[in-house]
Amino acid sequence: MEISDELRSFEATGVYRLNVTGTGTGATFLDPVRLINGSYQRFRVIPSAYYSRSFEPPRQVGDPETEPPEKRRKRKRNQKSKPRELNAMERIAEARHQEVRHLLLSAHESLIKDKYLLERLSKMMEGKEHKLDVGSGSENNFVELGTSWRAPFYEITICFWKPHVLGHGEGSINARKTSFPLFNSIISVEAIDEAEGDFQNRHYILPRGSCFLMSDFERVRDLIPGSSNQGYNLIVVDPPWENGCVRQKEAYPTLPNRYLLYLPVQELAHPAGALLVLWITNREKLRMFVEKELLPSWGVKDPTVFYWLKVKHDGSLIGDLDLFHHRPYECLLLGYINVNTDAKQGSNFKLLEGPQVIMSVPGAHSRKPPLEKLLSEYIPGPKPPRCIELFARELFPGWTSWGNEPLHFQDSMYFSEK
Repeated sequence: MEISDELRSFEATGVYRLNVTGTGTGATFLDPVRLINGSYQRFRVIPSAYYSRSFEPPRQVGDPETEPPEKRRKRKRNQKSKPRELNAMERIAEARHQEVRHLLLSAHESLIKDKYLLERLSKMMEGKEHKLDVGSGSENNFVELGTSWRAPFYEITICFWKPHVLGHGEGSINARKTSFPLFNSIISVEAIDEAEGDFQNRHYILPRGSCFLMSDFERVRDLIPGSSNQGYNLIVVDPPWENGCVRQKEAYPTLPNRYLLYLPVQELAHPAGALLVLWITNREKLRMFVEKELLPSWGVKDPTVFYWLKVKHDGSLIGDLDLFHHRPYECLLLGYINVNTDAKQGSNFKLLEGPQVIMSVPGAHSRKPPLEKLLSEYIPGPKPPRCIELFARELFPGWTSWGNEPLHFQDSMYFSEK
């Protein structure tokens, strides 16, 4: 049977729109690897490196030969414990979940019914590179390095590829190496191709047109444009929320929630309007803080909720939808800055129209799928959009990325040459 135009578009872009019957709401499947690779010329992301959790060997839970004693004791305690009654905040969170449950199930059903997409999803996860090549030494811990007294003295050497015009009109490619202070310095990749950086025996792939500032919270105001017309019209914020699970895993340092009130979001926004996207967890106390204090302080009113539903390579959910503390989905709150949504809609963008469901196979812990192509029609202001991600852990072409480890997923071990 011939594949649809939508599947052909998916093969080219990594974005697949699904029909969700009976909800009046959109659902989209994303292939983050395909989305990222579309912006590279000489390199590609290794699927098994991006989807590292999907390629991990299955855990032998309960096997006394492989399970540490403390894990066995904890598991036994959990088996004996009785389900407790939910407190007031948890009951509100459960009510929110029940409201959106039908939407999530309908979106997931639309994925399961699409056998051609599932076939491609299965092939997408095939690969021979099941292990990351860490080369000599482990990854650089940028968070730790950035807090050391030596941070201002660290330099990264970047090789830029630029066209070089010869005397007889013939062209060639000229490589230029330059060293930059790695921390507290805005670095832009202005080249015809990906740039390559070297720092402490590690190699990094930097997409063309990307820009990053690696710093702590004290230097975030360095991002404010010198001219308002240089503001950003897509602002993605993925904060390291205070979270007990993250602390236990020691995945990354968290930030007190109230610090986010001081982010200069309005000063970063383009005067013609900006779409703000905020990733949040499912904790009700956090949701109330964001809706009642944080978003109003940023000038965002009446946010729209999107849901990121996480699936395995066979299309099944990564966990039980109704498991209270480990929902297989995360929320995004989207809203406008400097846009009067009550006025007549502008001709250059489409207003948000209600909740949507995004589905994809998750990458490493806390890594989010790229959103620009999915959200392009909702972005106000000039085109192409000026985009920025706050608390970023990777770079994208044409984006500015800020955080204390924006090069984390740019390590060459995640890439191979095309």
